[in-house]
Amino acid sequence: MVKIGMIVGDRYDILERIGTGGMSDVYKAKDHKLNRMVAVKVLKQEFSENANFVSKFRVEAQAAAGLAHPNIVNVYDVGEENGVYYIVMELVEGITLKKYIEKKARLSVKEAVSIAIQVSMGIEAAHNNHIIHRDIKPQNIIISKEGKVKVTDFGIAKAATSNTITSNVMGSVHYTSPEQARGGYSDEKSDVYSLGITMFEMLTGRVPFNGETTVAIAIKHIQEEMPSPRDYVSEIPVSVEQIVFKCCQKSPDRRYQSMGELITDLKRSLMTPDEDFVKMVDPDEDGSTKMISSGERQKIKKQSVNRDGMEEAMHLRREADVKKSVKKKRYVPEYEEEEEEELDEIEYEYEEEEDEEEEDYDPKMERITTILAVVAAVLIGCIVLFLVGRAFGIFDTGLFGQKEEEAQEEEEPKEKVQMIEVVGKGEDEVKVDLLKLGLTPEIEYKESAEYEQGIVMDCSVGAGEMIEEGSNVVLPVSAGSEGVEVPDVVGISEAEAVATLGKGGFPVNKTEGHDAYIKEGNVITQSPEAGSKVPAGTAVTIRISQGPEVSKVQVPDTIGRDESEGMAILVEAGLQMGKVTEVHHSDPAMAGLICYQSYSVGDYVEAGTVVDVSISIGPEEAVYQFIESIAAPTAQEDPNYRSGTMVTVTLMADAGTQLYSTQTSSFPIDNPGISGIKSSTGYILFQYVNATEASSITHEDGSVTTTEASSETKEFKRTVQFMEG
Repeated sequence: MVKIGMIVGDRYDILERIGTGGMSDVYKAKDHKLNRMVAVKVLKQEFSENANFVSKFRVEAQAAAGLAHPNIVNVYDVGEENGVYYIVMELVEGITLKKYIEKKARLSVKEAVSIAIQVSMGIEAAHNNHIIHRDIKPQNIIISKEGKVKVTDFGIAKAATSNTITSNVMGSVHYTSPEQARGGYSDEKSDVYSLGITMFEMLTGRVPFNGETTVAIAIKHIQEEMPSPRDYVSEIPVSVEQIVFKCCQKSPDRRYQSMGELITDLKRSLMTPDEDFVKMVDPDEDGSTKMISSGERQKIKKQSVNRDGMEEAMHLRREADVKKSVKKKRYVPEYEEEEEEELDEIEYEYEEEEDEEEEDYDPKMERITTILAVVAAVLIGCIVLFLVGRAFGIFDTGLFGQKEEEAQEEEEPKEKVQMIEVVGKGEDEVKVDLLKLGLTPEIEYKESAEYEQGIVMDCSVGAGEMIEEGSNVVLPVSAGSEGVEVPDVVGISEAEAVATLGKGGFPVNKTEGHDAYIKEGNVITQSPEAGSKVPAGTAVTIRISQGPEVSKVQVPDTIGRDESEGMAILVEAGLQMGKVTEVHHSDPAMAGLICYQSYSVGDYVEAGTVVDVSISIGPEEAVYQFIESIAAPTAQEDPNYRSGTMVTVTLMADAGTQLYSTQTSSFPIDNPGISGIKSSTGYILFQYVNATEASSITHEDGSVTTTEASSETKEFKRTVQFMEG
């Protein structure tokens, strides 16, 4: 069992729970070894002893751990400790695409396409690693505070090369592909379909197929035609609509065959949105849409019974004889945030026979099927009637005259902890101590002349008292005798401002207004002003920027991003990426990244303005030249050198390349005019022989001194600096 303050794997300090899913809980933690914040996904205790769930959990870890991409939530570590299975992931501060759509009702075309491009690139990286996500939906797409889009939750991902891929339908029914709904084999094109549904929701604010039950929705995915997004939002360009249609074809063969193809069309739609360039695959005999058979419809309907925890009424199959079977189906619910609408796991048993056509329709079989369906409906009605009667006490006595006892599982009592002394201690210190005990501190600021500001004055639970783990503890904290100082929230985001003021005990009132310099969504002004002291609980009014009053947008910073990221950032800001050129840049680290944009960061331009960018291809290789004359050896270099001596002169680059060589006795040597040199420095090598002839000298006394002929081989280097050119 994971608790707040617990250390997992001797390095991950659990700080708080930030989310929950069907199989696991997600905690914010600090990695003390690498000094960074991480997210730790922990398998729920009730599933940790189930081999099937543990296996799925490990599959998630192994699949995701092999992926490294800017548009995928990275996995750092996988482990198990005392029966606790966990995955350590990148902590992404942001909002799910589902909540983002709900917040904005629907997204603009450019924003939707930008998000789709980034999601496609993440999924493409997974497909390149033979991993199929199989659960693409807005709930599994996160938009970070920096605007980065990341795909997460590979909990039901399978390696495409694995033999474990079954016909089980997994994922959420609103986004599931027809082949998944049928229980068929799913591959990369199943992810394409789910992404198409997600795009439809981004553009219109709704899903294309809905119904009262999951079964009804699944049938619509299989049988019904895709509605037109433009029927709901007329301004959607034809190219974008066609992209959605191609993604959501019933036949996988008629969809985009890879994420790369989809990305190409998405990018083109940003440049020429009104051009109908999407190439649809014409249906053929094999790829034509086929209506679901009556047998299949009966099988799908039976899943509704299983979904309610009832027994399967019948199992139909097309064989020579009609056989009946009743089979109890095991179902384990996995809940998500929107459990009423979402389906985490469905099992559709689907039996498909080769060369079966609608012409094989058997009237006798149809009559038998109808009779069996009526019998099943009657049985289900009896069960429902019994359950309703029991609920109202009509059937308090059982069938054998004995009163039935309700079997209720007693809730496991929560652990209790002993409350510590907190009065007189600092607020921050007390919060840490209570969190370590598994208790939740609730701060109430109150003016006090007795206690200094920030000191705990009282506590709702007495020291030494036993209290259930997870309980709230109310802590009145002194705001000082002069009131509480109002924090400065001008310039920060609305969410940050509300959180900061709430932490100080200030209720928040909000107004809106335009501002040409304050980013949209950030605070323009506040009242009371920052730094002023007011009584605890005083409301602070903040004015939120709606951006410039004119139809202009602020140019974002794309420098240091790759082309796809830069495009996404520009599109999100309401701009377009124009011409992309390749240039040299002096910083080697900028290779492959945007190093120039045609508008300065922070400038206000008309919405839709085209921004040209340049991509660095690395530093330009410097080229040098030697355009100087070469002088004879100097007296400093060789005192014995004599003019007229034959000298071999060689010009060398520091890299060891010979640039020039000659023999001469005449100096200076005119400019050799050498260019294209790859290094900035080099040297001139002088090689020659100093020769002395024999001689004799007669002195006054008649004596003679004779000097014999001699020679000396001479070699030395003269360093030179080449010029750029």
